[in-house]
Amino acid sequence: MPKLKTRRAAAKRFKSTGSGRIARRKTYRNHLLEHKSASRIRRLKKMGLVHERDENNVHLMLPYL
Repeated sequence: MPKLKTRRAAAKRFKSTGSGRIARRKTYRNHLLEHKSASRIRRLKKMGLVHERDENNVHLMLPYL
């Protein structure tokens, strides 16, 4: 069976946690930050988890994750 290719765009956006879940960046953290509160910006800095219904699609894009 041939080797599977990794989607490079997905490899830059997702990583695996120690428990096997998939981590992602949170949205709304790129621009227009001056009207967002400091607590909200701090909360957006942290990593989020991919929803369990979407994990299968991410595994298809990243077969060796």
